[in-house]
Amino acid sequence: MSKLDEARKKINEIDKSIASLFEERMDAAGKIAEYKKAHGMCVEDAAREQILIQNNSGFIKNDEYKSYYINFQHSVMDISKAYQHRLLDGMRVAFSGTKGAFADIAASKIFPDSKTVGYKDFKAAYNSVVYGECDCVVLPLENSFNGDVGSVMDLCFFGSLFVSGVYEAEIIQNLLAAKEASISDIKAVMSHPQALGQCAEYINKHNFECIEAVNTAVAAKYVSDSARKDLAAIGSESAAEEFGLQILEKHINQSGTNTTRFAVLTRAAKAPSDNDDRFILLFTVKNTAGSLGEAISIIGKYGFNLRALKSRPTKELIWNYYFYAEGEGNINSEGGKAMLKALESYCSDIKVLGSFEKEIRI
Repeated sequence: MSKLDEARKKINEIDKSIASLFEERMDAAGKIAEYKKAHGMCVEDAAREQILIQNNSGFIKNDEYKSYYINFQHSVMDISKAYQHRLLDGMRVAFSGTKGAFADIAASKIFPDSKTVGYKDFKAAYNSVVYGECDCVVLPLENSFNGDVGSVMDLCFFGSLFVSGVYEAEIIQNLLAAKEASISDIKAVMSHPQALGQCAEYINKHNFECIEAVNTAVAAKYVSDSARKDLAAIGSESAAEEFGLQILEKHINQSGTNTTRFAVLTRAAKAPSDNDDRFILLFTVKNTAGSLGEAISIIGKYGFNLRALKSRPTKELIWNYYFYAEGEGNINSEGGKAMLKALESYCSDIKVLGSFEKEIRI
């Protein structure tokens, strides 16, 4: 047997082993896709890919082969992601509003293979996951310019769903009107209160009347259906396309860095990961002097940094509040478990809403 034949025989044997291992890897990728669907996690995970490539390239002893192996790894991961995308086809993701709403746009970016399903309000979208109509729900937590979405925070406190990830999306508000309308025709604008607040400077400048709607896309649909030339909606380019409106003026929100943070909520809590570096904690404190201060002190004592602390009325007892806390650090670590145990001395209720890696910009 020639050296060429020997080398080809060796390659055939290796390829046979690679084929078997490839099937095992794809089976594992399928299980990952099932888990991601159940826990509202997107297929793309650039941070993990980078860690895997860095770790796996360390197994290559011949430096001359290393760059080729990295390319091979990228190809394998792309194939794995393509398979996961196919398995996630048909995943149902709830949001509040109609097609073209910013939550719909965010959901489509996070889960590009999913079917997004609009509901009349935040509660209906949330309950669609509770009752199994949808696999997960994408809801806004806060806007960088106009603040918290209190009703969503309340759903998180009183409801049973868990946060599996938080995503940041740039929000660009536009003035949408009927095809025949001009800027001089507009007397009133309709949109969600958050959008109206984001565009307050522009609205005041034009002396427009404000009309509130459930969300931006609902406002766009109303303007389209009414065919009024004196009424405009404030919303996304997608909403203009969806409802056949023209964009009279782009980017009318006064902040140039208008960002909304969206949470993905699911029925099952995501399994703890060593990579988790963010958490959301909900708690009430006991009715004793200094309880809140002690609770905050305990979180810091165990090495966790509070990025945000907000209070909301519980509605069950007058002048009684729950606290929404976002922190940095792995709450699933031994230190995190000790911190939660220590909080029991000062807190009546404690709920870990979710832990996840750093927020992802979409």
